[in-house]
Order: sequence, then C-alpha cells, then structure tokens
Amino acid sequence: MKTTRRAVLAQGAALCAPLPASPASTPPSIRLAVSTYSYWHFRGDKYPVERVIENAARLGFDGVEILHRQMAEESAGYLNKLKRLAFIHGLSLPMLSIHQDFVSPDPAERQKDIDHTRRCIDLAAQMGIPCIRLNSGRWNTIKSFDDLMKVKGNEPPIPG
Repeated sequence: MKTTRRAVLAQGAALCAPLPASPASTPPSIRLAVSTYSYWHFRGDKYPVERVIENAARLGFDGVEILHRQMAEESAGYLNKLKRLAFIHGLSLPMLSIHQDFVSPDPAERQKDIDHTRRCIDLAAQMGIPCIRLNSGRWNTIKSFDDLMKVKGNEPPIPG
C-alpha cells in the first residue's frame, strides 16, 4: 500500500483538529434565581410565594429561593403545591432561606432555634430543595427590622 504525501498531510491535519467539546468541558451557563424576599414589601402584606413563582417564570428566572417566613403554611399540601407550581413553570427551588438567632444566653431559646432549623431542613427536603441559607445572629436589641437596616445591621449586643 502506497501512501501519498497528500494523504499524510490530511491525516496530520485531522490529528491536529480540536476535539468536539464534551459536556464536561463546556462552560456552564449562569442560572439566576430570585428570592421571594425580593417581593416581601409589596402592598404591605406578605406577597404570596405562589405569585413570586409565577412572576419569576414570566420574567425568565431559572429558580426561586423561598423565604420560610413568607410561606403561608407548612402543610404537606402547601409544600406540594409550591413544588408543583415551580415544576409547571420550569423553575427550580434551589434554596430555603431561614432565620434563627443562636445567640441568646437562654439555653431553651437556643434549643428552639435548633429545633426550628431541623424542621426547616425537613421542609426543604419535602420540597426537593437541596440547600438552606441560614440567617442568624440577631440580639433583638433593635426590635424593628427597618430600624436595624437604618444602622446597617450594626446591632448592639445584649448586656453581659
């Protein structure tokens, strides 16, 4: 079998050509989610999580982070309703945002926060939410959250 110079050059060029990109080497696209907290202050009442999910889909978001305090209830039916609504709209539920303090000098208060955290982990699991964002550390020496924001979260600790 005789090999020509042209055949050798063609084979060499084929060997030097870049390989097609594999899914692992393709840079990931940026996916954006909106938090229900972004809607918290609309119209003075808790803005329904269901409406946030619908708006997020309409605006082209990929997911919705749910603020636990904004949920209307914790029943299995309600959790399934939120999960189904997100699914119907093609959205993920990437995170459940929760609030605890963990800084009270009272052991019973700290235990309530631990129990609440465990409860929220269960709620997230029921909704298929893989991650929890835990906001903690309030001394509650400034009662109003709006007043706390006016001092940029710089809350004086409790005495002692």
